[in-house]
Amino acid sequence: MENYERNKKNCTAFYDMMFNQCKPREAIEKYAGDTYIQHNPHVEDGKEGFIKYFETMQVNFPGKSVEFVRVFAENNNVILHTHQIWPNCEDKEWAGMDIFRMDDNGKVVEHWDVLQVVPKESKNKNTMF
Repeated sequence: MENYERNKKNCTAFYDMMFNQCKPREAIEKYAGDTYIQHNPHVEDGKEGFIKYFETMQVNFPGKSVEFVRVFAENNNVILHTHQIWPNCEDKEWAGMDIFRMDDNGKVVEHWDVLQVVPKESKNKNTMF
């Protein structure tokens, strides 16, 4: 499907704009579809809930950043495997898996995520990335 690359590009640009560039409103305006359904229980549903959450995060955690480790696309879904750094947080490093559903125009319309703290010690020599 030719839309896989478009969806991956739009999704990573959306995430970069809202997380690294701290521009959640611009990210929603440019990359979200008509609706935005949120499944993270810490974030209110809808576009304004998303904007409110990430505006608060940029104040509480200046300098936060995300690196895209892996990006997968299937049908209208994009999955991001990320390495997140939260400088002013007790647990500074996180491994994230975000799933986004895109509409037929390549716009973000739905989001799920799972986050895990990167541990200081591991019972194996493999990394989380």
